[in-house]
Amino acid sequence: MAKQFDEINDDHRQFIEAQQIFFCGTAADEGRVNISPKGMDSLRVLGPNRIIWRNWTGSGNETAAHLALHNRMTLMWCGFEKRPMIMRAYGTARTLHPRDADFDALNLDFPPSDGARQIYDMTVEILQTSCGFAVPFYDYKGPRDVLKQWTEDKGPDGIATYWKERNQRTIDGLATHILDDTDA
Repeated sequence: MAKQFDEINDDHRQFIEAQQIFFCGTAADEGRVNISPKGMDSLRVLGPNRIIWRNWTGSGNETAAHLALHNRMTLMWCGFEKRPMIMRAYGTARTLHPRDADFDALNLDFPPSDGARQIYDMTVEILQTSCGFAVPFYDYKGPRDVLKQWTEDKGPDGIATYWKERNQRTIDGLATHILDDTDA
């Protein structure tokens, strides 16, 4: 049976920190709902109702566009290895781009990278846990370094070009505001 909490307690934080993957869900009024798997040491619990996660440069940029329209976000973790639990954090989030004032301070919470595209600063309104008894076991074998290597190979100028050419619009044609608030 699902249980709801008004904040992230120590047990919840420990569960979140033990997971190697989480999923982010966002949506606009119309078009596709986006659910993305995330990893790479990219999430921090900053308080009982605050989570930040750093989004790396990649093929899509749906979350930024969806949050520009509706700031609602859901994060989900599954206990694949030991503890059978599913945890969802429901709340609102703001998008911080490298040009934004708070970006640099929050980015210090993560290992250095030229591939940091956004940081999402989420206010958790409700945390919900459920049993996870149907979630299968998977063994964690280690992180993939493919995206990290791709980022290093591109360098800052290559990343900027990639943003311009590939990250300004979503699959549904929505502006992601990766370059500025008036992206065409």
